[in-house]
Amino acid sequence: MWIPPEEVLMAGALWVSERANPFFVLQRRRGHGRGGGLSGLLVGTLDVVLDSSARVAPYRILLQTADSQIYWNIACGSSRKEITEHWDWLESNLLQTISIFDNEEDITTFVKGKILGIIAEENRPKQGEEQEEDSGKFREAEVKMRRLFGMPDEEKLVNYYSCSYWKGRVPRQGWLYLSVNHLCFYSFLLGKEVTLVVPWTEVTQLEKNATLVFPESVRVSTRHTEHFFSMFLNITDTFKLMEQLANLAMRQLLDNEAFEFDRSLPKPCKTLKNVSALKRDFDARAKNEWYRAMFRLTHEERLDGHTDCTLWAPFAKMHVVGQLFISNNYICFNSKEEDLCQLIIPLREVSVVEKADSSSVLPCPVSISTKNKMNFLFANLKDRDFLVQRISDFLQRTPDSLWGDTNPLSLIGPAATSTVSSSSLAKSDSVLKGRHYHPGLPTATQTLLQLYHRDSPEDLGPKAMKEKMKEEAWNIHFSEFGRGVCMYRTSRTRELVLNGIPERLRGELWLLFSGAQNEIVSHPGYYGDLVEAAMGQCSLATEEIERDLHRSMPEHRAFQNETGIAALRRVLTAYAHRNPGIGYCQAMNIVTSVLLLYCTEEEAFWLLVALCERMLPDYYNTRVVGALVDQGVFEELTRDFLPQLYEHMQELGVISTISLSWFLTLFLSAMPFDSAVLLIDNFFYEGIKVIFQVALAVLQDNMNALLCCSDEGEAMTILGRYLDNVVNRQTVSAPIPHLHTLLTSGDDPPPEIDVFDLLKSSYEKFASLRSDVIEQMRFKQRLKVIQSLEDTAKRSVVRAMMTESAFTIEELEELYCLFKSKHMTSCYWGSSSSAAERHDPSLPYLEQYRIDLVQFTQLFTVLAPWTCGGHTPILSARLFRLLDQNQDSLINFKEFITGLSGMYHGDMTEKMKLLYKLHLPPALCPEEAESALEATYFFTDDKRHESSFMSDLDSVQQHKMAAGEEANDEDDEEKKEVKDYRYYLRMWAKEKEPKRETIKDLPRMNQEQFIELCKTLYNMFSEEPLEQELYHSIATVASLLLRIGEVGKKFGNGAKKHDVPDQAPPPAQAPPVTLQTENVPGGGAAGVSQVCSALAEAQLELPAQQTSEEENKDDTSVSSYSVVSLGSLHSEDLADDLVLVGGEQKKASKMDVDWSITFEQVLASLLTEPPLVDYFERKRNIQTKMAACKDQRVLERQTSSASDLELTHHST
Repeated sequence: MWIPPEEVLMAGALWVSERANPFFVLQRRRGHGRGGGLSGLLVGTLDVVLDSSARVAPYRILLQTADSQIYWNIACGSSRKEITEHWDWLESNLLQTISIFDNEEDITTFVKGKILGIIAEENRPKQGEEQEEDSGKFREAEVKMRRLFGMPDEEKLVNYYSCSYWKGRVPRQGWLYLSVNHLCFYSFLLGKEVTLVVPWTEVTQLEKNATLVFPESVRVSTRHTEHFFSMFLNITDTFKLMEQLANLAMRQLLDNEAFEFDRSLPKPCKTLKNVSALKRDFDARAKNEWYRAMFRLTHEERLDGHTDCTLWAPFAKMHVVGQLFISNNYICFNSKEEDLCQLIIPLREVSVVEKADSSSVLPCPVSISTKNKMNFLFANLKDRDFLVQRISDFLQRTPDSLWGDTNPLSLIGPAATSTVSSSSLAKSDSVLKGRHYHPGLPTATQTLLQLYHRDSPEDLGPKAMKEKMKEEAWNIHFSEFGRGVCMYRTSRTRELVLNGIPERLRGELWLLFSGAQNEIVSHPGYYGDLVEAAMGQCSLATEEIERDLHRSMPEHRAFQNETGIAALRRVLTAYAHRNPGIGYCQAMNIVTSVLLLYCTEEEAFWLLVALCERMLPDYYNTRVVGALVDQGVFEELTRDFLPQLYEHMQELGVISTISLSWFLTLFLSAMPFDSAVLLIDNFFYEGIKVIFQVALAVLQDNMNALLCCSDEGEAMTILGRYLDNVVNRQTVSAPIPHLHTLLTSGDDPPPEIDVFDLLKSSYEKFASLRSDVIEQMRFKQRLKVIQSLEDTAKRSVVRAMMTESAFTIEELEELYCLFKSKHMTSCYWGSSSSAAERHDPSLPYLEQYRIDLVQFTQLFTVLAPWTCGGHTPILSARLFRLLDQNQDSLINFKEFITGLSGMYHGDMTEKMKLLYKLHLPPALCPEEAESALEATYFFTDDKRHESSFMSDLDSVQQHKMAAGEEANDEDDEEKKEVKDYRYYLRMWAKEKEPKRETIKDLPRMNQEQFIELCKTLYNMFSEEPLEQELYHSIATVASLLLRIGEVGKKFGNGAKKHDVPDQAPPPAQAPPVTLQTENVPGGGAAGVSQVCSALAEAQLELPAQQTSEEENKDDTSVSSYSVVSLGSLHSEDLADDLVLVGGEQKKASKMDVDWSITFEQVLASLLTEPPLVDYFERKRNIQTKMAACKDQRVLERQTSSASDLELTHHST
């Protein structure tokens, strides 16, 4: 590539000049290419260790002048071909021009200006691309990565690091390249080259550890091996990026989410050295994820920046040190001291932002006022003016219509809903009338608990007084810390939540702590429209919802009537419509029914969104991956906190059984309702950490009993009875019977456990558990869980295919890996169809991964036993169309194996049937017709050509219908008795049996299709040892089939199929016939000419007739059946008894429409030739093909290197 001219003082050091003229020198780096000796090895080693740009571009062109000692580097190249193109351009465009200059300075100035102009012209169309933000050094590293590892341009490098790779006990110093989809390492030390490529989708474990053997190392584990890397300059930064890339790959495996570059990322003021735009993107993603998780914000929120500051806390009368965060919709603050103070200010609530007077006590303050008259004072801001400007910019983009003139003090809770609902009802009552969800519904303005609250004598008792005291404590908190989204969240807030949220405030505070309130405000009317779009549609999710509706808290009065059931149906159906990737999962009904008790219908929907998409990620998808991940985290926590119990529980296998139900339903199905609701209170405030703490506390309280258990059932009974007796003595609601308690309570029930004591005990004993530690453990477990699910899917596919193919288990596993790898590669390197179309997790494992024609052709070329040279893509396209029965331009693994198994393990008849079908519609497409007349005939052919599979099926069904009618007639004649149910069961079983296809069901082949079959056969034997005998056999068979077709046409134009064998000589006794026009009766010339033309297009010479065995034996130097190009032959060079129509001569202008042959005739003719029989009956080994497929990328790299060396020799 052309580069900005750089001064070079020592042109000869470490470089070898290969070409030169008075103004330019082409040089090659020592150690590149063959030879070089010890000095070359040393130079190559230094280039790798020191990351010299010479490893990227081992060729360069220098500008020189006669009197100057300074050279200018103007071009570099990674291969001789590339640098030679630049050299040729210089000689043809500049050399003659600069030779007329008198002044050498003018020459230098002219050439430098010309090169800079070329570079500017090349970069002009790429200015909008993100790669232009990268520094020149980083772009060189990306070019180097693609050249070393054979990666396409679609593979983007994120970052690269110097490190050591431990191969055995010897560290190899080199460079680690982290791209979006691969981990790559390259080292070259004293002639020893080490190359490693690991796809992120194959990584099963990623750990950072420090041992005596591997100090400060990173271990990357796959299914078959482990790799260790050490001696990083910044191991923390490297490992964090590795985690992100592995996480991205797992997300790709899970739901096919491919990486997309964030083009809204703000551009840096200057190009950062050795930091790519992708690296900045990943850093920004990590910060955004942390920011959203910290403040429970939506996925659309993006952090713009953060700065250190202080916040005046009026409740504590002090300045709190912390950090201020600005994003597109929020201003957030978090204290450095944990739980001291947290603040979230939506920009929609901000009314005034102003700079206050600065003083020594309060330097650089900024005051922010909200619509509900709250004022926040931030100070000690480093760049106050810039901060105020950014907030002002975001405020201008914030729509003013979100809240209108509504009083922000009443925006949370039922009162707000009533206000909004009443106004909207007045405006659009006539419009909303008749909708599934409208403000007139009881659940639109009231919670189910309000609608079905039972009057209880406890209303004036001590429990009611306790509830009143809780409400008063919260009211005092609101007056002191604020109410609503802008409330100060402190350790006092956490204490109040731990003591229990009053029932009247529960829905309001759940919405506040989960962040769902912000989504309600930003999406007005969304839920109603979603319900209207979703209701009435029938899907698998809606069927499952209907099945589970009456299983959702059936013991509660609110779900014993249609009002509660209808509300639950609307919420679940609306969410399934919003997120079809999740749809509906069992346990969602239990959680949603609890949300409806304390929230209105729309509020419950947005709480469900917060749960499924933010607080419990991937919990409720089709494979409950999130719950399995947290189950693994729980096992790891049990091992850390309760090691003795962990070992015993692992032996019993209890942890994996109990934890899944605990986490999926948040203990709602394991504890009495009133107790579990208190856990939900703390969960919405603290997150998943509370569930882990309580689960560990439950195990610790039952440790002694569990250690005495001898089997899993006994342990489950102990834990179940313990949780059944966790009670809430402060509840004011009427007690709701727990069904599990009723079923398991014995004569001697265990003592009751107060849920408040359990909660406080869990906080005291496991206070060291932190959310960031849990997230780190989740990542580690996610790798294991997703890869384990992939292995399970592979085993299921292999088991299913064992009965349908003759491949071994090991071969099927390897083929599945290759098939899936091709699918995954297409996900990130582009494909004609989207990734979502080619991967549907809801389908059976056999059909989940699908590939298109391009990927199928790549696999077919490497794996298929029938190699046809340049004809291979055509043959693979035909097989693809044959296998693609639903015509969606995609085939799944089952269809892929079906086609491959037929070629490898079918007998002679099965293989020939497959080859025969490949030359009939739908495998033979209209585009392959060779003339307009032939295309017309193609479409006017009889209906049997529509689909070979469907026509075969129809013919079988017709035979069975006819047989059934005959049977009915016989039954009527015999006047049998009425059939019993067993007869109909047998008939139904017969209908369900797969229809066996016979050779008589195959349609006849016309002349055009026969020509295509001849093309394929003549291309199939080019690499065979006995190719000349095979070519002669094919010529003989083709001549014989032409005669059979002509005879068949003569006797009834193919209508009397049974007369053909009587008139034509039997195939077994027919003498060898060459393709002579004289031997074919009637209109045979047209048929022969078509066949010959087909062979001409295949660039093959038809074999001449052998006169004697002696001639064949003597002709060893130049075979009469040699494969040559027909275009290079003249008519006199060919045998006298052979007529060829090709090259300069025109083909027959009309296809013989009455000519046709059957499959039986093709098969019988082929059986007369032993070489063909031996070829098709030969056993093929797919192992070598699969090994070649896995090593394909390595071979491509070797090929590119070999071509580079070949160019070197040609140039010298």
